[in-house]
Amino acid sequence: MKHYKLVKEEKLSGTETSVYTVFLIDEQETVFNKFINENKNSFKSELKDIVQRIKVVGNKTGAREQFFKLKEGKPGDGICALYDHPGKNLRLYCIRYGKTLIIVGGGGEKTNQTLQEDSKLKEENYFLRQVAKDIQDRMQEGEIEFSDDYMDLMGNLEFKPEDYE
Repeated sequence: MKHYKLVKEEKLSGTETSVYTVFLIDEQETVFNKFINENKNSFKSELKDIVQRIKVVGNKTGAREQFFKLKEGKPGDGICALYDHPGKNLRLYCIRYGKTLIIVGGGGEKTNQTLQEDSKLKEENYFLRQVAKDIQDRMQEGEIEFSDDYMDLMGNLEFKPEDYE
């Protein structure tokens, strides 16, 4: 269990969708920034495209279903992948809560392997599945809730390993 908190990415959020990410306390870095840093040398133009598309989602279109490859996790957990253009190499996992809120996670280079065969993508996907479960558990306990306009998460957004002992 990693020590993390959910933080809003103000630079990516807008009037249509709030964009959150996972800040890893022990690493002092967000999962999304880690994704960018891991891929900036090999896939610079793709990263610019991904960031631009997230900004468009935040400010213009909202997180429409057609922008995401849905059902990348367990039923009902909201795990999806940001759709990319055919022939592109990067996969970015997200948790989508309707059109108004997404949590961008990590990802990596897509290979021809399945998720289960690709250790990097599997690790990123399964970590986000855990985040989705943690959020769901806290929502059921009343510790996290959506704001009235469903644009923000409110409550206890920090998850510590000792919370699960």
